Amino acid sequence: MKILLAVDGSTGSLAAVRHALQLVRDGLNANVVLVNVQEPASLYEVVVAHDAQVIEEIRDAAGAHALVAAEALLRAAGVSFESEVVGGDPGHMLVDVAQRVGADLLVMGARGSGETRAALGSAATAVLHAALDAPPTPVTIVRQPEA
Repeated sequence: MKILLAVDGSTGSLAAVRHALQLVRDGLNANVVLVNVQEPASLYEVVVAHDAQVIEEIRDAAGAHALVAAEALLRAAGVSFESEVVGGDPGHMLVDVAQRVGADLLVMGARGSGETRAALGSAATAVLHAALDAPPTPVTIVRQPEA
């Protein structure tokens, strides 16, 4: 089984990683694809950078940084994984990547970085809506543990 794990470095996304690891400990034979979606560059960033390559390098570095903790958890558990950073709208990009890599399950946190009040964050909501219009890939939303 292939699990796509959406990771933004937040506590919620690490809860999703721990959920996937529990599935593996419970006997699920799974490979994991970690994916971080970076928002498209703003007009200001495009004007200041003047170079699409610079913007892409910055995006990739930010995404790689967001993946570090999740990669460490998977390595420590001995679970094989691949990591990917993509740019675009998180809702559609996560569903697109899930289809492209042949994911059997998409797992993500209920809320990402900076979202503390809503029960379901904007990216999780967008993924659920995008998944309704795509070929079926089950989506698991993992609630962040209480502090």
